[in-house]
Amino acid sequence: MGNIKVDNVTFSYNKEEIILKDLSLDIEQGDFVCILGESGCGKSTLLRLLAGLNFPDKGELLIEGEKIKGPGLDRGVVFQDYSLYPWMTTGKNILISLQQRFPDKSKAELKKEIIDFLKQVGLEESVYNKYPNELSGGMRQRCAICRAFALNPPILLMDEPFGALDAVTRFRLQDVVKNMWSGSRDGEGGKGKSVVFVTHDVEEAMYLATKIFVLGMKPSKVIYSYEFSDKDKNKNRKELFCQPEYQKLREKLMSVLNNDIEERTKKK
Repeated sequence: MGNIKVDNVTFSYNKEEIILKDLSLDIEQGDFVCILGESGCGKSTLLRLLAGLNFPDKGELLIEGEKIKGPGLDRGVVFQDYSLYPWMTTGKNILISLQQRFPDKSKAELKKEIIDFLKQVGLEESVYNKYPNELSGGMRQRCAICRAFALNPPILLMDEPFGALDAVTRFRLQDVVKNMWSGSRDGEGGKGKSVVFVTHDVEEAMYLATKIFVLGMKPSKVIYSYEFSDKDKNKNRKELFCQPEYQKLREKLMSVLNNDIEERTKKK
């Protein structure tokens, strides 16, 4: 249930400035895909299209061969701004989503599951009864991740979820997401969830991804892609800084991004 196809998609807001043009990419079930690119290149726009919040002017977005017609329970979304209702406790924020997803489960059952997921993301049980304004930014984002994984969708869409966090918290949450994604691969068929993760951070993309797609400046399309081999799937941060092959990849990704900016600037 996690195969995604973006087929020759063009999109503009109000039919004016074109944001994405003739963009195509394929994502297989179990992939952890990072969409990399400069700010304003259309990464978040692509995620909104995949979430069914906007629709393309041309082309198609398909999940398991079916056209995306709007939001659905097959996709969980984690935004950069946490998306927690401030007038509800953390537990209630997560509970109302799970009650829609699992209507046959009791409130007590769902509460137990929520607490289990809170612990998985490194939060104490007491967080369940706290309000968002009582939590740090990192804790609120952990709650948003907890909600997304607790909903158990086959596809997770994550829009620069760590962009506003300090480096230490960002690294910790990268590990949380990577471990939870890896854990999902222990299920049926061993393929697990598909994750589409938007970032402008090259090293973050290298650490998390099984596949990287680089978008050029708008009107955007894929200007470079890279797929890690099976031996690379368990890479760690130390290897990213020490291994020559990863350093070469980092230099390549930076070169692709910088060259695209220079070429576009010359044309203006």
